[in-house]
Amino acid sequence: MSGETAESVEERGPAPDRPGDWGRVRLGDICDVQGGGPAVRAAEQVPAGVPLVRPADLRHQRISAGPAMTFVDPERARGWGKYRLLADDILVTRTGTVGRVALVTGRESGWLYNTHLFRVRVKDPLRAPYLLARLSHHSSRDWLERRAAGTTGMRSITLRTLQDLPVPVPTADRQKEIGAALRAVDEKIRAHEEVVRATADLRETLADLLLSDRLPLSPPRP
Repeated sequence: MSGETAESVEERGPAPDRPGDWGRVRLGDICDVQGGGPAVRAAEQVPAGVPLVRPADLRHQRISAGPAMTFVDPERARGWGKYRLLADDILVTRTGTVGRVALVTGRESGWLYNTHLFRVRVKDPLRAPYLLARLSHHSSRDWLERRAAGTTGMRSITLRTLQDLPVPVPTADRQKEIGAALRAVDEKIRAHEEVVRATADLRETLADLLLSDRLPLSPPRP
């Protein structure tokens, strides 16, 4: 990371994406930011147990629990209590494509996250939807990417870098409005994605039946 801090950024005046009457704080001032969770080798994974979230599971600002989800033994997971997720936590990718984010919902409460992710826990849960929108904005991703270290494909950010991320802060009411508006759009994106996924699965099943001649086509009408 360069010698620039959130305070020195603030001294340069309002950023282009921040109205002049908004304040600005460090992410670490309004959130508890925790480093990456356990590193679990393939041999240590189990078919079912406590889900372990990886960067690949983050999609459209949510956790996508697909068939490739990783699980760890519940007994072993007992020793990783500090890495348990709670609803309204935000996950941020630490390595690879740094700065990708996802909001934890009630469904994922109690799950674990792996070493390639940071956990951001907002001190005021009402800020979570706005903060998710802010962290997923290109200005935040660009800020983190400029401070990432490493080679292409293996870049990473430090805990201190994420804590120092400058966060523009409007009034509490404005935060709620922004968070609610963007959450509604995110929900529509995920709903359409589910329709596409279900239709693609249907096509695959139909193709199997037709190509194996188990579902012959109707004869053409005269």
